[in-house]
Amino acid sequence: MKLVFASDSFKGSLTGADTVRLLTEAARSVFGPCETVGLPVADGGEGTVDAVLGAAGGERVSVPVHDPLMRRIQAAYGMLDGGRAILEMAAASGLPLVEESLRDPRKTTTFGTGELLRHALDRGAREIYIGLGGSATNDGGAGCMQALGVRFLDREGKELAGTGENLGRIARIDTGRLDPRLRECTVTVLSDVTNPLCGENGAARVYAKQKGASPAVTEELEAGMLHYSEILRRDCGTDGAFPGAGAAGGLGAALKGFCGGVLKSGIETVLDLIRFDERLEGADLVVTGEGRTDGQSRFGKAVQGVARRARAKGVPAVCLSGSMGEGAMDLCEDGIESIMTAVSFPMTLDAAMQNAESLYRNAAERMFRLIRTGMKM
Repeated sequence: MKLVFASDSFKGSLTGADTVRLLTEAARSVFGPCETVGLPVADGGEGTVDAVLGAAGGERVSVPVHDPLMRRIQAAYGMLDGGRAILEMAAASGLPLVEESLRDPRKTTTFGTGELLRHALDRGAREIYIGLGGSATNDGGAGCMQALGVRFLDREGKELAGTGENLGRIARIDTGRLDPRLRECTVTVLSDVTNPLCGENGAARVYAKQKGASPAVTEELEAGMLHYSEILRRDCGTDGAFPGAGAAGGLGAALKGFCGGVLKSGIETVLDLIRFDERLEGADLVVTGEGRTDGQSRFGKAVQGVARRARAKGVPAVCLSGSMGEGAMDLCEDGIESIMTAVSFPMTLDAAMQNAESLYRNAAERMFRLIRTGMKM
C-alpha cells in the first residue's frame, strides 16, 4: 500500500510537515508497515517556501530585511538547484508581522520583499518564484520596486517612500536604476487572486479593510491607486487593469510591469516544483487537507489542486481538515471522495488550535480505520 500525504498547513496550529508526521503515525498504527510519501503543499501563501524545500530539497536562506513598518527582522527564502529561488512575500511583508493595533495599509510597505528578491539575485538566482498571499500592504508594489532600484518621485523631484499613502503623490517613476539582473530572469508570480489594481474589485476596496483600513482610509487608498495606475501607464507602459494586478495590495501589478513577471496558479506551480505527479505513481490513496474547508477551497486552493491531480492519475483522494463550512462538499466535483474534520465535539476555536495535534491524530486514525473497513467489504 502506498499513501501520499499532501496537506496545506493549518494556520496557527499545524504545519504541513506536522500533518505528514501525524498521518504517517496514524496510518502505520492502523495498516501496519506501509509506504508513505509526505509532500506538504501550499498555494503561494504562508508555508510555500517550506513546502517546496521539504519536497524538492534546497537551502533555506535567512536574510535581514525590513518588515512592513520598516523594522529590522529576519526573513527566509529558498534556493533550489539550477539557479532557482522560491520566495513568499508574507515572510517580509505579511500581515502577521504587524501588531493589530498598528495595522494601517497607508503606512506599510513591500520594501522587505524587494530585499529578499535582491538577495536571491545576489545568490545567482535567475528563475524566481514569488508567492503573494497574506500581505499587510497596499503600496502597489512600490516598496518592493524601490528596494530593486526604482525611484518614485514627487513634483519637486524628491524620492518618496514606497507606501500606500504616497501613491497619490507620485509625479514620475524613474526606472533607470532598476537592477539590470532582472532582465536576465524569469519571474513567476504565484497567485490565484484575479482582482485588478483599482475599482470595486480592486486591491483597496476588497482587501484594505482586513489590513486595518477604515472605509474613509480605503477610499483614500483607492484614490492613490487610481493615480498610481495612470503614472504606471504613462511612464512604464503598463497599468493595473489585468487580472491579478491587485494581488498583495498591487504587488502583482509591479512584478509584471517592472520585472516582466508572469502570474500563474499558486498551487499548480507548487505541485510542479515538487514533482507531485511523479510522486503519485503507484499510489493507492491521497490524503489532503487545510485548516478550514468550504466553498472558497474551490478557488485555487491547495485541496482542489491536489484533488484534481490525483483524479487525473486515477488515485482516490480524501480530505482531513480542521473544520468544514458551506460548500465544502462541492470539492467532490474536483476529485475529493469525502471530507472529515479534526474537531470531534463542540469547542471554541482557541481550544481546537491548542489541541490541534491530538485532535488531528485521533481524526486521522478514525479515517484510516474507516478506510480499512471499506477494504474488508
